[in-house]
Order: sequence, then structure tokens, then C-alpha cells
Amino acid sequence: MSDYAVVNPATGETLATYPTITDEALEAAVAGADAAYRTWRDTPVAERAAGIRKVAELHRERRDELAAIIVREMGKPLEAALGEVDFAADITEYYADHADKITGDQPIDIDGEGTAVIRRTALGVLLGIMPWNFPYYQVARFAAPNIVIGNTILLKHAPQCPESAAAIEQIYADAGLAGVYTNIYATNEQSATVIADRRVQGVSVTGSERAGAAVAEVAGRNLKKVALELGGSDPFILLSTHDLDGAVQAAVDARLDNTGQSCNAAKRFIVVDGLYDEFVEKFTAKMTEAKVGDPFAEDTVLGPLSSLTAAERLAEQVDKAVSQGATLVTGGTRDGAYYPGTVLTGVTPEMDAYREEFFGPVGVVYKVADEDEAVKIANDTSYGLGSYVFTTDEAQAARVADKIDAGMVYVNVVLADEPGLPFGGVKRSGTSREMGLLAADEFVNKKLIRIGA
Repeated sequence: MSDYAVVNPATGETLATYPTITDEALEAAVAGADAAYRTWRDTPVAERAAGIRKVAELHRERRDELAAIIVREMGKPLEAALGEVDFAADITEYYADHADKITGDQPIDIDGEGTAVIRRTALGVLLGIMPWNFPYYQVARFAAPNIVIGNTILLKHAPQCPESAAAIEQIYADAGLAGVYTNIYATNEQSATVIADRRVQGVSVTGSERAGAAVAEVAGRNLKKVALELGGSDPFILLSTHDLDGAVQAAVDARLDNTGQSCNAAKRFIVVDGLYDEFVEKFTAKMTEAKVGDPFAEDTVLGPLSSLTAAERLAEQVDKAVSQGATLVTGGTRDGAYYPGTVLTGVTPEMDAYREEFFGPVGVVYKVADEDEAVKIANDTSYGLGSYVFTTDEAQAARVADKIDAGMVYVNVVLADEPGLPFGGVKRSGTSREMGLLAADEFVNKKLIRIGA
């Protein structure tokens, strides 16, 4: 079915359906975004920032309503849903606060007389293709900086997030930014048409490796700038610690955030030999006790996965790993769209699980002899999004951080994302950066203006 639909993964009930946009309405949306751009790009930066600041305020005012929507749409536990709305507001406000910095001229020292500056100007209409796992946060980190710069946004959300997509569009409209931000319930084929449209200057996609490749192919054929934020199989390297219980809790937190459905969640736990047995014991206990249940309940740690299909896919991966020789230490039993905290050991390079991303609450634990072997396994993946290093040795932390092939390295800390910290990866995890000041350089004309004496 091509319709966008809210299907509660906790119950399997279809709560609402939304028809895909007609071709005629899509043409009107593109034309409207292009027309809005002609005005918006010339709107004073302070006014653009004020509009985005109002968007942040409305996120906070509608916090409870927005959170409840995504609990129904994709099963996010309520506390996490509330936290996501807060973070989306913080990200949005960050770009309002830094509007002058991301739009200001950058002087360049020159050999001759006169001056030279880099002036950052908008490109035009941008298409954002967003995923279901963080319905508000993902949109905020794409839309906010680009709107402050002077671009306008067409937003295609995941088909299972039509209600949150509509709620976001309403916020932008109520902030006075109708036309600057437009939601489109488009099919994949219609999205390809939008990318090819001469009025659209770029596309950003956050999603699977497969989705990124498909979008990049269309963008490449049409010579459009593309930003990709894709999957990850982030390593969590434990080399030494003065507090093993704390390190284990950090590992569990990094694995189970968003019911394990986070691109930059820790997924491969690489533990030095001397700590391995005790780590597995404590990690298994914590993963086992993580409460699975109603996402609206206060004590729920793991809600349902985003859909029955997602849970079935995860169960198939775990079952295949076991059939190929991995050890199932705990978990591994699906109940509808629910899947418990699960631990695998004994995974070897010959197994599919060694190369796959587990998008759910499954942790794979590896034993290593030393730092060099830990880095080797950490880098032995086609992904390169985030990574985590726990050690008491500052020199070792610096060495390992330098050696890891990833866009982000967090040392002795997890879940430490901030609006000002850039997010992105290398290898098959993506090609761009979002959040922080770097996000504002993805879709901007860095225009050189050289003036003689």
C-alpha cells in the first residue's frame, strides 16, 4: 500500500491512513517552495532566526502532544519521546542563536591589495528524506540550519510517520514559515521526480545504506548535491576501567537507547581479555533485566520495534547467527513486534552477523588480547559512523581515537550528543555532517568576493 499510515507497533492496529500526494499537488508544492525561496533568501537574517526560534518554542509548548504521536507511530517509550522533542527544540534554537555566525562573511588573507571574503548564500529548494526512528530530531537537524541560511524545505517523511510529519509542518506554519517548510506525502518515484526538478538544488537523506544509494544515484544523474547519513555498526571498546559496573551501564545505555534502533548506537562490544568474562556476566544481567512493555508505561525500557516487519527481520538475523555458530547468551525470543535485550558471543568473520548491522536491542561481544586487536576489529566493518572507547589511560585514548575509522569518537562517555557537536560518518555510513556549525556548510554557496584596492 502506498498510503502513509499510522500503525501502532505495540498492538498492530492501523490508527489512521493518509493518501500520497497527487502529481498535481506535488508540482504545486515544488512551485510554492521555489516561490518562497525567492523571498526568503532576501529576508534579513534576524527575521529568519526569529522564525526558527518560534519553531523551537512551539516544540516545547506542544511537547506532550508531539511525544504521544511518535509513541503511537513507532513505539518509542514515552520518556524517550519527550526527550526527543526537547532535543529537537534545542537543536532548532541552536541555529537561531548562531544565525549570524553561520551566515557571516569569512575574510581571507590575500597577497595583493584589496579584500577577499567567502560569503555564504542559500542554494534554493532542498528535499529532505527522513527516517522513522527519530521523527522530530532528524528533521530539526536538517531543516533548522538550512532555513536560517535562506533555503526552503520540502520534507518527505517515512511512510509510518505521517502524523508527526503533519505536526511538524503545522508548527512551521504557525511560526509564520508556511511555504518555507512544506511536507509532502510522496512515493519513492515522486521523490525521484522532485530530485530531478531544476528548481530543487539538493537532497539530504537519513536512512539505510540501500536508501542512500538509491537517492545518490538519482541525485548523481541530475548533478544535485546530496548529503547522506546512513547506517552504523559502532564499536564500544573497553580496554581498562576503575568502575566496571559504570562501564557496563554505559554499554547497556548505548545499546538500548531508542529500543536499540539508533544508527550510532553501540552494537559491537570489544572487550580486553582480562575484563571479558566479568563484562559479559554483568552486561548480560543488565540486558536481561531491561523491561519490555507498553511504551506509554513509565518503567518501560524497551518498547516494541518500529514494526512487526522490523522485529521479524531482527529475529531472522539472530537466528541465522546462532545457526552459523554464534552463542545466544540471553534473549532472542520475539513476541510480535517486541524483542528483548539480546546478547551474542562467539561471532567470527565467517558469519553474516560479523558484517551486519543489528537494528534493535542486540549486542555482540568480542574478546580481544590488546589495543591493537581491538582497533583491528573495530575497523573491520564497512561502516564508520560513531565509536566509543573506555580506558583509564589518556595516552591510549588519544591513540585509539586517532586509529578508529569513524566520523565520531566518544571517550569514556555515551549518549553525549549536543546541538553544537557535528554528527556524521565515513565509509558506507555517509558523506556529510549534521548538527553543529558544520551542518550549515552542506547546502550553501561559499561565494568568493574579491575586491581590488
